[in-house]
Amino acid sequence: MKRVTVSPHIHTGMDIQKSMLFVIIALLPSCLWGIYAFGIRALVVLLVSVAASVLTEFLLGLIDRKNTLSDLSAVVTGLLVGMNMPPEIPLYIPVIASFFAIFAVKWTFGGLGCNWMNPALAGRVFVFFSFSSAMSAFTAPRALSADALASATPLGAVKTAISGGLSGLDYEGVLSELGYASTGIAQSIGNALHISPYTVDAFIGNIGGCIGEVSALCILIGGIFLIASKVITWHIPVCFLSSFAILSWIFGGVRAGTGLFSGEILMPLFTGGIMLGAFFMATDWVTTPTTKKGEVIFAVGCGFFTFLIRYFGSLPEGVSLAIILMNILTPTIDRYVRPRKFGYVRPVKEAKK
Repeated sequence: MKRVTVSPHIHTGMDIQKSMLFVIIALLPSCLWGIYAFGIRALVVLLVSVAASVLTEFLLGLIDRKNTLSDLSAVVTGLLVGMNMPPEIPLYIPVIASFFAIFAVKWTFGGLGCNWMNPALAGRVFVFFSFSSAMSAFTAPRALSADALASATPLGAVKTAISGGLSGLDYEGVLSELGYASTGIAQSIGNALHISPYTVDAFIGNIGGCIGEVSALCILIGGIFLIASKVITWHIPVCFLSSFAILSWIFGGVRAGTGLFSGEILMPLFTGGIMLGAFFMATDWVTTPTTKKGEVIFAVGCGFFTFLIRYFGSLPEGVSLAIILMNILTPTIDRYVRPRKFGYVRPVKEAKK
C-alpha cells in the first residue's frame, strides 16, 4: 500500500534562511552606495539597526525558549529599518524602530509568518510620527557641495514649494527655482540625453534622503537579482511602479497648475522610498496576497495610495502608509480572489427546455 503524505509534494530547495540571505545580498548594493554617499555615519546607523533587531529577537527567543536567529529574518528587518533612516539620525531612534518592529509587530503576533504587516515598515512609521523632526532632517551626499540644499529631499522640496504657491513648473523648474544642486556628471548626462540632471542624480543616488533609498540604480540591481533568483515575482514591483507612474502622468500636473497628462514620471519614481518599497517591502510574502491576481490588485492599490498621499496629502512621502493600508486589505483580497482548486470543473448549467 502506498502512503501519500500531505502537500506540498514538490520542493524548490529554497528555505527561509536561503531566501533571507538572498534578500540581504540584494540589499547590499543600496547599503554600500548609502555608505559611500553619506560616509561612515550611514554604516553606523545600519549596524546599530541590525544589532538592535537581532538582540531583540534573541531576548524574545529566551522567553519562547527557541532560537530563531538562524533564519536571518531579524537581520533583514534591521537592515531595512536602517536603510529607511536619515544618515544623521540620533542612534536611539533606529534602536526604537527595530525594537518596535520585532517586538510589537512580529513577536506579539506569533513570530515570523504571523505578522499582519511588514515589521520594518511598521518600525519606520512608528518613529516617523514619534520623532518627525529628526526623521525629516536630511544631509546632502558627498557628491554635492557643502552648501547644497539638504534640509529636504527633492520630493519634500517640491511639495513644500507647490503648497506655498509656486505653480506652473515641473520638477526641474521647481528645483532650479529653489537652487537645488546637481552634480557635474548629471548635467553632462542630462544634456546628452535631453533629460533633467536632477533625474540623473536621483537615478544614480546623488540626492538627499534615507540611506538605502537614494539610489534607484542600486535598488533595481537588487530587485532584478531577487526576481531572477525567484525569491519574488515581478507582479508586485512592476504593477506598483506602473500604476503610480500612470497616475502621476495623468494627474500629477494638476497640483502644479500644468493640467492633466503633464505630470512628471521619472523623477517621482526615482525619489523617495517608492523603489525600495516596491521591490523589498511590498513583496513581503507574509503580508501580501497568495494569488498572482491578488498581488496585482495589491500592487495597484499601493500605487494608488502612494500617489494620493504624495500629491494630495499633507506628507511628501506616502509609500510606507500605502503599503500598510494594503497589508490591512490583504485578507479581504485573499477572501475574494481565490485560486481554482486543482481538478475542479465548473458545473455547466442545464440548457433551457
